[in-house]
Parts: sequence; structure tokens; C-alpha cells
Amino acid sequence: MLQLYIGNKNYSSWSMRPWVLMRQAGIDFEEVLVRFDSFAADSAFKQRIAAVSPTGKVPALVDGDLVVWDTLAIAEYLAERFPDRALWPADARARAVARSACAEMHSGFTGLRGACPMNIEARLQGTGALLWRDNAAVRADVARLVSLWTQLLDAHGGPMLFGGFTVADAFFAPVCTRLVTYALPLPPHIQAYVDRVMALPGVQAWVQGALAENDFRDFEEPYRLRGGRG
Repeated sequence: MLQLYIGNKNYSSWSMRPWVLMRQAGIDFEEVLVRFDSFAADSAFKQRIAAVSPTGKVPALVDGDLVVWDTLAIAEYLAERFPDRALWPADARARAVARSACAEMHSGFTGLRGACPMNIEARLQGTGALLWRDNAAVRADVARLVSLWTQLLDAHGGPMLFGGFTVADAFFAPVCTRLVTYALPLPPHIQAYVDRVMALPGVQAWVQGALAENDFRDFEEPYRLRGGRG
């Protein structure tokens, strides 16, 4: 059986993408949770994951003696391994756009990701309001999300970005949790998309796992150290 090595569900946006993709697509796998203690080279987390992945990072997909690391590579491998699950759009042009959107998510939106770390169990509306007021990069990244998602929803008719659920929705799922956690302002049609993503069974299963962790990590939550829950 496939094994997927992940970090804490509450914090690990990179782990969430392939986990949700596989769970939502009905691909059987064994979850191997490697809890964060720190990211120092001598931490238990780094020692455990370095024995599996050459990067010493999560996620990592293990299929027999093959290790696939990096979320994009995992998504591509799964699409080839399970062609019947339609993980990418069927149309070649739509697939190219979907891959472009995933690559943009993979390497971009650094303002939003840096200022708004994923924290599913928290509700940080106050922090989000201050960031929206003071952080131009956060506003610019949300504007880009609104533009991109609007274009894709209009082109493919929803309910997901390319009609049915694809890799693209899994890749943007962690961003949706950030938008919820920090209550960042969105137009109604984009908020409706976020709500649909959050309601997906695969996403709900991840969220329930995150809420059950009760595993506070101070290095993941600097805003709480500065002034509480938000």
C-alpha cells in the first residue's frame, strides 16, 4: 500500500495537498504522521523524515522502494498511477492551465503564506484585520487569488475550479483554510468557492484530524506569542 508521510495536520499546508488529493479521489494509502518538534537538524522530526526523504521534508510518498517527494511530483505520479481517478482535467488546454495554477501556488503567494501561517484550529480575525490593513503583499495575493479563481470558475462553470475536483482544488485547499482562519475579506462568489472546498469530505477529514491534535508548536504560532489568539 502507498504510504504518505506528513507533518502536523494543523500546520502542514504542504502535507495537506497530497493527503486531501488522495482522500478525496478515493486512493487508498497509509498515513504516517511525523509530528513537528522543531526543524533543527537534530530534531526528532528531521531525523525521522530524513530517513525517508532526501530533502528531510514532508510530504513524501512511498510506493514500495520508490520515494516521491515534493507535492507537484506526488500529484503527477498519482495521476499516472491512477488514470481512472481523473486527477487532472481531461482537456489538454485545461490541463495546461491547471498545472500552471498549481505551479503558481507552489512557488507564489509568499506574502499571504508568510504572514498567515496555516493554523486550522485557530480563529485569528483580529490578526487578519491588522494584516489586511497594514500588509500590501497580503492584499495583493488575495487579489490574485480572486482574479484566478474567478477566471477558472467562470470558464468551467464550477463547482470546483475545473468543474469537478482536481489537483488544483487540492493545491488551493490550504489557502482556503488560511482565508477562514484569518477571516480575510472575499467577494461572495469566492467565499462560496472557499465554503465548497472546506465542505469536501477529504478536506473535512483533514480538518477533523487537525482539531484532534491539540499539539501547540510555538515556532508555528508567533502571533500568539505576541498577543494571544487573535
